Amino acid sequence: MHFARIKTWVFDLDNTLYPARALYDEIGDRMTSYIARATGLDMEGALSIREKYFHEYGATVVGLAKHHAIDPRDFLLDVHLADHSVLAPDPALRTLIERLPGRRIIFTNGGGGHAQRVLDSLKLDGLFETVFDIEDAELTPKPQRECYERLMARCDFEASGALLIEDTLRNLEPAHELGFATALVGPVHPSPRPPYVDHWAPDVKTLLRLALGEETR
Repeated sequence: MHFARIKTWVFDLDNTLYPARALYDEIGDRMTSYIARATGLDMEGALSIREKYFHEYGATVVGLAKHHAIDPRDFLLDVHLADHSVLAPDPALRTLIERLPGRRIIFTNGGGGHAQRVLDSLKLDGLFETVFDIEDAELTPKPQRECYERLMARCDFEASGALLIEDTLRNLEPAHELGFATALVGPVHPSPRPPYVDHWAPDVKTLLRLALGEETR
């Protein structure tokens, strides 16, 4: 699968464009606290359903909206108001993304303005034509096939000319089935490589250098 045919570069956000650990702990704590306040559960019970809904639905907010009538927009806004000052600009990544030919899109299960704040903090603002998040997907998260279909319909592109770059293996399979080229970035490197993973690199900058012909495998 060659990079030359790629016209639309679709990037996951967290743990793809940056290591999310610095934010994840605080966002996770905010989620648990919000659930406890909204449901009356203690923190242990709130953590339990937070994790249960994530694994069951792909995003905690989906289970909260379905089973507890929690306002998803309020939840997403509240829990993502984390301290983004822990993130540092990445000028090398910015330069690589700027050099990519074609369209660039962020595709994330986050919401509440999270992606926009991350991009601002990393100084990657202005590089992407749009952010498509879980609110744009009408609370249909990756890896549900409908989420990818809504992305393509909203952004008006064909999967056959698109590359999805992800750190989460399970999110690549439905994309591949729809016709995307796929790239897995990060330390997880399954062997043998699943047939729905076209490219692998230890981090996104290495992948983009490969795509731009600056590195060989």
